[in-house]
Amino acid sequence: MIYKRNIIMSSLRLLAALTAFSGLVSPALAQTQPMPLPMPAPVPEPQDRPFPGSLTVSVDATDTVHHVMSIHETVPVPKEAQQKGEMVLLYPMWIPGDHSPTGVIEQFASLHVQSGGRTLNWKRDTVNVAAFHIPVSASTPSLDLHFQLMTPIAPGMGRIVMTPSIVNVQWDQVSLYPAGYFTRDITVQPSVRVPHGWQIGSALRAATYGDETHFNATTFNTLVDSPIYAGRYFRKFDLTGPDHVPVSLDVVADDPDSLDATPQQVAAHQNLVRQATSLFGSHHYDHYDFLLALTEELGGIGLEHHQSSENSAAPGYFTEWDKTFPTRDLLAHEYTHSWNGKYRRPADMWAPNFNTPQRGSLLWVYEGQTQYWGNVLAARSGLVTKDQGFEALAYMAASYDNQTGRQWRPLEDTTNDPVIAQRAPLSWRDWQRSEDYYVEGQLVWLDADALIRKLSDGHKSLDDFAKAFFGTNSGSFVVSPYQFDDVVATLNSVQPYDWAKFLHDRLDTIQPHAPLDGLTNGGYKLVYTSKPTSFVKASEAARHATDLSFSLGLMVNGAGHVGREHWMSPAFKAGVVPGMTILAVNDMSFTPQRLLHAVTDAQKDPKQDIRLIVKSGDHVSTVSIPYHDGLRYPHLERIEGTPDRLSAIYAPRP
Repeated sequence: MIYKRNIIMSSLRLLAALTAFSGLVSPALAQTQPMPLPMPAPVPEPQDRPFPGSLTVSVDATDTVHHVMSIHETVPVPKEAQQKGEMVLLYPMWIPGDHSPTGVIEQFASLHVQSGGRTLNWKRDTVNVAAFHIPVSASTPSLDLHFQLMTPIAPGMGRIVMTPSIVNVQWDQVSLYPAGYFTRDITVQPSVRVPHGWQIGSALRAATYGDETHFNATTFNTLVDSPIYAGRYFRKFDLTGPDHVPVSLDVVADDPDSLDATPQQVAAHQNLVRQATSLFGSHHYDHYDFLLALTEELGGIGLEHHQSSENSAAPGYFTEWDKTFPTRDLLAHEYTHSWNGKYRRPADMWAPNFNTPQRGSLLWVYEGQTQYWGNVLAARSGLVTKDQGFEALAYMAASYDNQTGRQWRPLEDTTNDPVIAQRAPLSWRDWQRSEDYYVEGQLVWLDADALIRKLSDGHKSLDDFAKAFFGTNSGSFVVSPYQFDDVVATLNSVQPYDWAKFLHDRLDTIQPHAPLDGLTNGGYKLVYTSKPTSFVKASEAARHATDLSFSLGLMVNGAGHVGREHWMSPAFKAGVVPGMTILAVNDMSFTPQRLLHAVTDAQKDPKQDIRLIVKSGDHVSTVSIPYHDGLRYPHLERIEGTPDRLSAIYAPRP
């Protein structure tokens, strides 16, 4: 009886639902479905109009013990905001050069807002969490802001910007700005306090220097584009080139000995300025400061700015010159960005303020061609030798030629990676691909350069493109945006060819191999031998790792910890994965040398696999790798009877 009654009740409920749906009964009798709440009013869109008055931003960067910067900022309140009853301030999120919303809003703390001694209760936007709504009225002429930047204290918490000897002040992290304006239309008067006796390097110029430095008034755009390195140990080197536009190398370090540069080393950096200005035939700054931190404590960085760049290197950058060459193209790369990325910029990467999303469809020009010129200019200037430049090129070409991710993902799609991954570690970088527009972009531009030289019988080169594309309006700071068709048109003006197809083939289609025609047309081919290059040896020493990328397909450090690994490599197929620790090799406890010997022994005896005992967490297992091709390291080898165009590319300009 109960069973029958349940059937009847279920049928009645179904009938009620159907009749309500069909309009036979009042909708009020049916269950109401939830609907979304309306979104809050949007933050005011930026408009190209002058902001009335000037902001002041004062940063106290002396608390290096607690790693805290304290900020006092004053913001005039426009009449428009007074009439509306609200002013919206923004924390910068889209930082130029990061290509994604990387603003450290999570480190922003202790915001207090006052006006005339009266506390104002701010409210964070519930959708745009980088926006702060502040009540104002006709009796609120300006806002006094007090807040802090809680910078990372230890590795793993984010990039460290304060140490006992160095402070890196990035103005986007220590300032708020009014919504509703282009940031180029906002004037600001900045100042910074650093520990007593420290010196400052920055593209900003100051009216007074000292423990508290007051800089000249500038636009908010320029402020964010002009970071500070301050240090207990500081040295400035003059790099001014033949055009007499001031250029300096401002170096901070963990210790004073790291600052001991030889005249020859300084001359190489001076040559970088000469070679770059000769290449581009212009400059787009009235002074330029290379900011370089030689440190093991400050977080690593390489970030471009219009009149400066933030760079870091190992403490032995000068004092162990023979060991640091694998990373010495960094300054050349970031310097190139003054032309490519800052002055000339992809149109979809220009934004009116620091909270407008950008798109990176042309990062293979912005970063890819910059990567190319960074490698070439480092060799032309003498920061590295030609052979060292060739060795770096061979390694990069081999890395991308062996990359498995190219089987499913075209290069152009990797320009979305800064937003997709925001440079977080990937499970399988080789298969997923990452920001490959850097190095594979470099190979695309090498291909273009060598082809131009071949088609023009050596009369034209990518140097001509660089001067035509980036060398316009010398001395101008006004950004000159570009699009794909502009790139193609300039290439065609240098050397007629179907450059649109050339680029689309390399960017938009699946290619089983990296674009290596630049090597072939340059007179070289990629080969593998059992002997590592000096580039590989120096890189291994810097990483404290053994590089078996092109044999077993992995890198392993001195403790046996497996790092980067190629997807579908011999190690991968055997069940070795990143994060594992190799405990033993062929029944002997692990050492890097025993692993190398195991690879060479397996080549001599095809019946002898490489046996490893590996540990992953609390799990220990034995794996066998049937690999018998020996050690393999990439080299460039001359193709006899062909023009040596690659050497011509790397040769210094007159």
